[in-house]
Amino acid sequence: MTRYSGRMTVNVVSFTEIQEAIRDNCPEEFFTLIMRRFMMEISQRIAKEDGCGALITGENLGQVASQTMEAMTVTGAVVDIPIFMPLVGMDKEEIVSIARKIGTLDTAILPYEDCCTVFTPRHPKTKPSLGQVLHAERKLDREALIRRALETVEKIGVKYDETEPFC
Repeated sequence: MTRYSGRMTVNVVSFTEIQEAIRDNCPEEFFTLIMRRFMMEISQRIAKEDGCGALITGENLGQVASQTMEAMTVTGAVVDIPIFMPLVGMDKEEIVSIARKIGTLDTAILPYEDCCTVFTPRHPKTKPSLGQVLHAERKLDREALIRRALETVEKIGVKYDETEPFC
């Protein structure tokens, strides 16, 4: 991506404690939605700290259970800055074509288990309401979990065509 942006900072956030709290305290059907809400809120805090005015996601409407209109509304409700979703209305072929063109496809299709695949519910809620999700989150101390996650952020500077990160 730095080929197009010039340089960027990758913020690596330790997320295990949040996942364990969700697993231990929330209904399984809401796991992914609640994880994504934490990711969005943490991302917003980092963005604001770094002087950014919006978030950009790779969400694509209807591609997975957490990307229904209702789920994306619930996920985005936790932030108060704009969320840009440049892929939202594209079909899979269009996205693959762009990824191939900009050189990100080989990385995007690498097989690995990420936090979303490890904690995927057997029957995810695809049409949640904000009230349902807030109720599902009620046992979590969101602020404490977010604060501890933000304390672990590792910032890695990346610049196009250079092997040494900028700082």
